[in-house]
Amino acid sequence: MERYDLVYRLYDEYDTATLREYQEFVDVFPAVDSRVALEHWQEATEELEARKNEIRADFAAGETFAEVASWADRDQAFTALDLEAKYGRAVNVLVLDVDETLRSAGGTDNEIPRETLHVLTEFHEAGVPIVICTGQTLENVKGFAIQGLGSEIVHSGNLSIVYEAGTGVFTPGHGADTKQLLYEDLDEEIRAVFDDVRSRVLPEAPDELRRGCHLQGNEFNVTMKPNYETGSADARAVIDEALVYLIDLLADAVGSALELNGNDNGDGETEISDETVVDWTRAFYADQDPEIRAVLESEGVYPDRDADEVPAQLADTLERIDVAYYEADAAEIGSLELNKVVGVERAFDVLGIDDPFALVMGDSKSDLRVMEWVEENDAGIAAAPEHASRDTLEHVLETDELVFDRGKSVDVLRTIYALNRIARLGESR
Repeated sequence: MERYDLVYRLYDEYDTATLREYQEFVDVFPAVDSRVALEHWQEATEELEARKNEIRADFAAGETFAEVASWADRDQAFTALDLEAKYGRAVNVLVLDVDETLRSAGGTDNEIPRETLHVLTEFHEAGVPIVICTGQTLENVKGFAIQGLGSEIVHSGNLSIVYEAGTGVFTPGHGADTKQLLYEDLDEEIRAVFDDVRSRVLPEAPDELRRGCHLQGNEFNVTMKPNYETGSADARAVIDEALVYLIDLLADAVGSALELNGNDNGDGETEISDETVVDWTRAFYADQDPEIRAVLESEGVYPDRDADEVPAQLADTLERIDVAYYEADAAEIGSLELNKVVGVERAFDVLGIDDPFALVMGDSKSDLRVMEWVEENDAGIAAAPEHASRDTLEHVLETDELVFDRGKSVDVLRTIYALNRIARLGESR
């Protein structure tokens, strides 16, 4: 009998919804010092096993189908079948963004839900490495990872943290390779630009901006965050202002590093003054990102410049520096030579993953780069929340349509758990 027919039979003939309720209760039941509560948990465990045993006895691959039914609903199980039919292999590494992916300020009180954390521990127990890939600082990520997953998993040697969107990689338990500062590989010119911006970004900010923003404690990237609730009107206004300020400060730093101000552009024709360096830089990044262009237009500072005519010497440097805008959340500059793809590749090297097939989950443009990289290399699949950036959502919808509701990343994780169980059947044929 075809596996699709077996799965139809599984969900038609068995009360899988109640089975999953027992499984979730047993898995996430809190540790309490109560004899009555523990007796209730024991009764639920026995009932869970009895229901699984019925499935185990009725199917040739009973253990697999019992696990699939207890973890995935009907839609998730059939999605897992479709993925296995398309790719013919299991996911062997998880690459996970955190903010607005694993956790959501709008749906989960900005905490990773307990059921999500439990599923991640199950993947860990199954030997699937976890790569946390985020724009946050290392200390922030280490803190919630240890609190949520536990010190044993974080220091197991099978978990890596790509932080600050790829400027560094932290993989505990790997000796000299444990912490790698990828930004140290950049040339002196680019590092000088970032040092200049960082040293001036707050001291030279207008009073209103300095009161409304703070600088994220990064090792390399320069990230301005609002002193207001993320997503609020106040946060949006101050981040829009911060974006313009960062672009202009970057323009000045690049102009100084290249000694452009007051000089020609190398062809002896176009003089680049302080003012035109700013205008060309604004035009360059507006052309790179329609969201940045929209902010510059709304702030009344969109330049009357053609991005195709940015002087070559200036463009060559700007092409190596990323300006990122996250509406009502952050304005940031980083190195395009150091992005999440570079960090993930380094994490895979340290973890010894030679033939990756990754689940990449994320919501932003920086996550999209990783999704596109795994697609181009036939090295994984992508998933995103329904509120992800437009381009990210379009990519996911055009590939495997793994879109989940806000705060419900666990739904995709359950699908992939089912995929991995089903893929074992393919390996045994």
